[in-house]
Amino acid sequence: MDSARVGIYVRLQAKPGQEAALQRFLCEGLSLAEDEPATTAWFAIRMAPATFGIFDVFPNEAGRKAHLSGPIAAALMAKADELLAEPPRIEQLDVLAAKLP
Repeated sequence: MDSARVGIYVRLQAKPGQEAALQRFLCEGLSLAEDEPATTAWFAIRMAPATFGIFDVFPNEAGRKAHLSGPIAAALMAKADELLAEPPRIEQLDVLAAKLP
């Protein structure tokens, strides 16, 4: 569990007609997450036709802060007006228990 002590959950609501574009954007984010050494696990998820999210975990606060100021966050904020119906809802969390490969 030392590799997953803290996390982030981001809820994203696509603008009408931008669902496919937001899905593509999120899938492309995987390559950026793979380049972040402190990102233990990263998931792009879809909860409803226009509701998406990002869930990721880190070993410590430094890793989380690096991610929040990194290329994925910058890319999301650059595309927010185009793709999102509302600002991203970013929640920082503590991981209580985890099962990782």
